[in-house]
Formats: sequence, C-alpha cells, structure tokens
Amino acid sequence: MQNEKTLTRAPSPTLPPTSPLTSRDTRVPALAWTLWAVGVAAYVVAVLHRTSFGVAGLDAVHRFDTSAGMLASFTVLQLVVYAGLQIPVGLMLDRLGPRRMIAGGALAMAAGQALLAFTTDIGTAVVARVLVGAGDAMTFISVLSLVTVWFPARRIPVVTQLTGLLGQTGQVLSAVPLVALLHGPGWSAAFGSAAGLGVLVGVLALAVLRDAPPGKERAKAPGLAEVGGNLVAAWRHPGTRLGLWTHFVTQFSGTVFALMWGYPYLVSGQGMAPSSASTLLTVFVLATMVSGPYVGRLVARHPLHRSWLVLGVVALNAGAWAAVLAWPPPAPAWLLVVLVLCVALGGPGSMIGFDFARTFNPPTRQGAATGIVNMGGFCAALVTILLIGFVLDALSPGREFTPEAFRVAWMVQLPIWIIGVTCLLRSRTLARRRLAEEGVTVPYLRHTVRRTVRAAVRRSPGRRSSERRSPERRSPGRR
Repeated sequence: MQNEKTLTRAPSPTLPPTSPLTSRDTRVPALAWTLWAVGVAAYVVAVLHRTSFGVAGLDAVHRFDTSAGMLASFTVLQLVVYAGLQIPVGLMLDRLGPRRMIAGGALAMAAGQALLAFTTDIGTAVVARVLVGAGDAMTFISVLSLVTVWFPARRIPVVTQLTGLLGQTGQVLSAVPLVALLHGPGWSAAFGSAAGLGVLVGVLALAVLRDAPPGKERAKAPGLAEVGGNLVAAWRHPGTRLGLWTHFVTQFSGTVFALMWGYPYLVSGQGMAPSSASTLLTVFVLATMVSGPYVGRLVARHPLHRSWLVLGVVALNAGAWAAVLAWPPPAPAWLLVVLVLCVALGGPGSMIGFDFARTFNPPTRQGAATGIVNMGGFCAALVTILLIGFVLDALSPGREFTPEAFRVAWMVQLPIWIIGVTCLLRSRTLARRRLAEEGVTVPYLRHTVRRTVRAAVRRSPGRRSSERRSPERRSPGRR
C-alpha cells in the first residue's frame, strides 16, 4: 500500500480514465434540464412547507391557544423527524427511485398542510408537522439522485449547488405570499393553498420525472436482504464518512442561525432593531445563493482538494464567530455583516458532502450514502439548538435573554467544530488511503495552487499583450 507521505506529496494526480473525479464529458441533454426544473420546483415547495409554520407563529399562538415555547418545540420536532428519516429514506430511494420518492414526499407534505389548515387541536397540529418533516426528508436527497443520474460528472457539483440555492426561494414564498394570505383570507386559506401547491408538484413529478435516461436502465433495486448490506458498505467506506463530517461541520451553524437563534441574537444579544435584523437575515439568504455556484465550480475544477475547501469554510465560519463574540456587545454593524457572510458559506460548503457520497459509492447505494451524509448537519444543528437554549435559560433572568447570556451560549459551537474537524481529518486520511489502493494519487496542495497561479498568469490579458509588444523575446523559429 502506498504510504500517506507519498500520497500527499505526489506532484500531479494520477487518475483512472473512468473515475467520476476526472470525467471530462460536459454534454447535458435538454430533457435533463426539464426534469431538473421539475425536481427543483418540488424542492422549492418543500422549503415553503418547512418554513411555513415559522412565519405563522403569532397566528398559531392564538389558533391553538398555547404558549410560544410549545410552538417552538415544533421546529425541533420537525428537525428530529427530518434527520431521523434520512437513512430509511436513502434506502427507500435505492429501491424505488427518485420519481416516486419526490412525488410521495410532495403528497405527504400536502397532506400535513391540509390537516393543519382545518384543525384547531394541538395534537393534530403535531401530527401535521410530522407529515411535513417526513415528506421534506424524502425530497432533497431524491432531487440530488436525479441530478446524479441525468447530468455528467463534471456538471454535477455546480448543478447541486444551484439546486440548493434555488430551493431557498421557498423561504421567500412563505415570507411573502403565504403571510399575505394569513393576513388576508386567513389561516385555512393560507395552509390550504400550500397543500394545493404540494398536490400540484406531486402530480407533476409523477407525470414528468424519469428515473434514468432513455436507453440506460436504472440500476436494479436491491432486495430486502441487500438493503442492510448496502447501508453497512456505505458507512464503512471512509469517503461516505468524509461526506458526513463535511455536512456536520459546515451546515450546523448556519442552520441554527437562520432557523432558530439568529434573529433573537441580533435583537436581544446585539441590540439591533427588528427591521435591521430582518435585513441581515435577507443578506444571509442572498449570500448563500450567490456563493453556491462559485463553490460548485471550485469543487468541479479541484475534486482532489475538496476537503481543503471544506476546512477553509469552517475556518472563516469559526473565525467570524470568534471575532464577534470577543467584541463586547453591541458589535459594530460591519462586523455583524461579515459574520452573516461567513456563516452563509456553510450552506454551499455542506453540499460538498454530497459530492463525496456520489464519487465514493456505486449507484446501487447512492441513496443510502446520501442519507447518511444529510443526517450529519441536522443532528449537529439539533444538538446546538438545544444546548444554546439550555445556556440561555440558565444565564438569563426571567424570560429576557441578555447579551452576556448569548455570548456564552454561542460558544457551545466550539466543541461541535472540534469534533467535526477531528473526525473529518481522520476520514480524509482513510479515504486517501483507499484512493491510493485504487491507483489515485492526491497532489500536494501547494503544487496545485502553484500550477493554478501559473496558468492564470499565462492567460492574463497583460501577459498576452506584453508578449505581442515584445516580438524579440520570441524564439527565432517562431518569428
């Protein structure tokens, strides 16, 4: 076996011609874009369903005659259902294919929203949100499976990032038209409309989506006896675990900030006006959407250095938090903007985890591997949400959260980062050893950077114009 020193110091990559890491085919059939558009539409509606209850919080307090704390637990419950179903959903995806999974997820969420539209019982509302969480769990990884089957390997990282960022428009749908319906026709009309939209995309998915391109049969669904074996094989491969810890360490901070504690922290912990805090959260969403394609292009160009990109995202994230928490509150506005921009990179960074799952696993266990990866960030987010809540309750008098309590509470991210980075580095070492056994050598990072810089200099307009102005520097044979 090739030792680690030889692996990391190789001057250039040596890759099998059929490796998914190095395929040069970039042709995309027109049908692929159509199917992807339908899948993205299903994901946008899923994000609408996911975030709809959050924007209806005040209305829900009056409708269900309960406390805000009880309603906040709905968010945690939904995340628990989403994270807990990732592996079962991944195994179902390998058996049933993305078409039926996307359609089933859309109809499950529609059923939950329809139930919520006409109930005033808190127990029924809980069942409704469980249905939404279950359908949501079925959607995203199924859309990614569609991308993997229909797009060439070189395009997949960018299309994956586009899928994630376009899905964020679902938050806009819940924040604008859904809120307008809540404040106009009322609760039943708002959630009934969301249910109708879910039925529409579910029927569209059944009618339009295809599991495999024409002439290319989908991999045979594994039997029940094989399902457990695929799950074990996916987990045992260090590349899958590398994807899991990538998702774990990059996604959780942004999820906690956007989904639960970001707005209260900006208002109560930093003394911002509610309108300013809302503006920063909008900047968060926009930064996620803008940075996604750039991260995808970097992954496509440098597939053997994806883990370094992940570590860079984590460093920016942790560094921004360290600067803000070290500054006695309130921090200056520019520093909070920097924090939001750095934390927003976690979403695109977490998508790299799915790229690890894709390139290190055969088609027969893609669903299981993707489910394992997608579980990482949401489990970390759940733990962080609960830990921050415990710290705030312990350090804040009464119901008012103090700036100092928030400073201490956000520090619970540190052990999560330490655990995630440690496990990521360990998994990377094992994955590189596995690549070495398969004949793939990973170049040392500084060699890749040096070659990239030299290529950029050669392509620069100034260099080319200088060469045109100085013909005497050319060799005599080329004059």
